[in-house]
Amino acid sequence: MAEIRERKEIDPKDTWDLSTLFASDEDWEKALRSIEEEYPKLAEYQGKLKDARTIREYYDLSMKVSLDLDDLFNYSSLRRSEDLRAADAQSMYARAYRLYVAVSTLTSFAEPEILSLSEEELQALAESEELRPYRVTLKRMLEKKSHTLSEKEEALLASFGEVTAAPGEIADNLLDADLTFEDAADSEGKLHPVSNASYISLQSSTDRELRKNAFKSLYKGYASHNNTLAATFAGNVKAAAVEANARHYASSRQMSLANAEIPESVYDNLIDTVSAHMPDMYRYERLRKRLLGIEDLHYYDLYAPLTSGDPKKYSFEEAKQLVLETLEIFGEEYLNTVKRAFDERWIDIYPNKGKSGGAYSSGTYRSAPYILLNYNDSLENVSTLIHEMGHSLHTWHSNTHQPPQDANYTLFVAEVASTVNENLLIERLLSRTEDPKERLALLNQYLESFKGTIYRQTMFAEFEKEAHARFQQGEALSATMLNELYLSLIRKYFGEELVIDEEVQYEWSRIPHFYSPFYVYVYATGYSTAVALSEGILQEGESAVKRYREFLSMGSSLDPLSELRHAGVDLTTPAPIDTALKKFASVLDEAEKLADLLENA
Repeated sequence: MAEIRERKEIDPKDTWDLSTLFASDEDWEKALRSIEEEYPKLAEYQGKLKDARTIREYYDLSMKVSLDLDDLFNYSSLRRSEDLRAADAQSMYARAYRLYVAVSTLTSFAEPEILSLSEEELQALAESEELRPYRVTLKRMLEKKSHTLSEKEEALLASFGEVTAAPGEIADNLLDADLTFEDAADSEGKLHPVSNASYISLQSSTDRELRKNAFKSLYKGYASHNNTLAATFAGNVKAAAVEANARHYASSRQMSLANAEIPESVYDNLIDTVSAHMPDMYRYERLRKRLLGIEDLHYYDLYAPLTSGDPKKYSFEEAKQLVLETLEIFGEEYLNTVKRAFDERWIDIYPNKGKSGGAYSSGTYRSAPYILLNYNDSLENVSTLIHEMGHSLHTWHSNTHQPPQDANYTLFVAEVASTVNENLLIERLLSRTEDPKERLALLNQYLESFKGTIYRQTMFAEFEKEAHARFQQGEALSATMLNELYLSLIRKYFGEELVIDEEVQYEWSRIPHFYSPFYVYVYATGYSTAVALSEGILQEGESAVKRYREFLSMGSSLDPLSELRHAGVDLTTPAPIDTALKKFASVLDEAEKLADLLENA
């Protein structure tokens, strides 16, 4: 594995160009001062939000400040991700966050003030011509009326924003900047650097000794901070519970899902339906053990390739061409935007020391939807690229077709576009080969996507549900309790085929999404939706593509379940999840047949 380089050693053409936000840090500083001068004007509207014209003036100014602040915060966040050790970027991020909290605190009067009007007055405002651009905003505000506090209470909650975000910030800095791991030796004694960014690549090695040592190295690091990470996680759970209680919700889960306009039954239906399909996951683990030719299946065997020989490598240029070929099905407009992402440097491609691990898509209404990668030439990284491209194109379509107040799609639909892209990639690769070994490798990738995105994320969702519920029942979220809870779920989701290594109990502490409560379940519901949509696109062609592009352009103009129904999927029923897991079973059927064929060859 190549040594991880310093940021300055990366070719600039392989880094993102943040000039759609700011041309330089100096321009960012000017914008910061400008916002600091402008946002206090919003306070002049306090006590005056009684009529449509005044409310429209306030909303227009608030939207301008919000757009400016989004650019400011996003730029500092992206710069910080480049190297979490860099003091200047850390300082910019902290200053932007403080300003965000200050603006939130100052403007916290607006919603409760508007909601203090009578039901009749609010309805008249929502239907007024003056406020037509903010009709969706007002409609959603009306629906939250019973959970909106008084002006003073809202201001107090807003002022604690930086405090309640602290657990996640602490964990983020610990995991990405301060936590280090011992090098892992392979079967020939060669040492390999272990990091959060390199771990999955190491776990995908054909060298079992390397996988085992990397596994032990990583979790030795996490174990050394087990109590600290339990405290940060518990602090995050407490913050969510306190806010839910203050807003008169029965639980933090109810609050999180209500804000996304999702009934709790959708969350429970996911866990129940996946649980009913657990035997197929156990069958997959048996196939994995059989193809690896091992007597005991360990956690560090779960990502090993199922076919012999070195896994196929894809240079970034090859990945780019494959992405373009796969996405041409969506038409010229969509494809041209993808080309812009490559040509105009929307993507930060390779890992460097201090860089945020993993991958994400992030941008603002006025900027490019940027993509952070840690690309390493694997097929999984090609999938990651096309996955994040799905997010960015969803953002691009929403921002292009909706006004800023209606452009931000909800977390519930956020994983649909990304996963549709992943599925289409695998289907395209499968259509290009009849070679049993290559097909089995691709089917393994497909199965891993199901495992990682439906089964695994549902396991995470069940962990969150149980942890938050136990806190609400008065139980302390100690390291021991969280470790034991996680181990019990590992046993449920992987079955008796898996040897439970002691280190597995610490895995919960390296999942950053837990600091955004009740978010991970949308990966599983999104993947289930994506299976239905991608199958429809491949089978129906243009009619399904048209519905899909319309869905991408909706932003938050409708509630998420209605948007998905427009695309052709109803997640208020078990059907989409059940259908997705039946697809998993059919892919597994072919993989087993190919395994028989290869064994008898």
